[in-house]
Amino acid sequence: MVGEIMKDTSPTKELIFVYNANSGKFNAYLDTLHKIVSPKTYPCSLCDITYGYWGINEEWAEFKKQIPWKMQFLHKDEWKSYGIKEKLPAVFLKEGSQIVLFISAEEMNQFTLDDLKNCLTDKINLAEGNKND
Repeated sequence: MVGEIMKDTSPTKELIFVYNANSGKFNAYLDTLHKIVSPKTYPCSLCDITYGYWGINEEWAEFKKQIPWKMQFLHKDEWKSYGIKEKLPAVFLKEGSQIVLFISAEEMNQFTLDDLKNCLTDKINLAEGNKND
């Protein structure tokens, strides 16, 4: 069971989710085909656990509404302009002009959707100084 995210938050924090996939409709079609034909070799675990073949996972869509910080979702080709070299997929925390790794690719590649939700809940509450017992 996923804990509750406390709502007393700072509006200056933003989560940047970066998919290990390129943007665009053609790439989306190729990714869908890859997920169907060879799911074990699909390189984007974030895509895999938050999206099905034809759209967003409803459980993920509902959970995102609880996240009190701004969120941005980028593909790896869109992320290049930030100049940060980290393995993808990953989640970054932006505070002002500073961007730091929040969830690594190594973590993400082990996650189920529940793991991702729990990790986000715990890390957001920790960053906000809230304890969720």
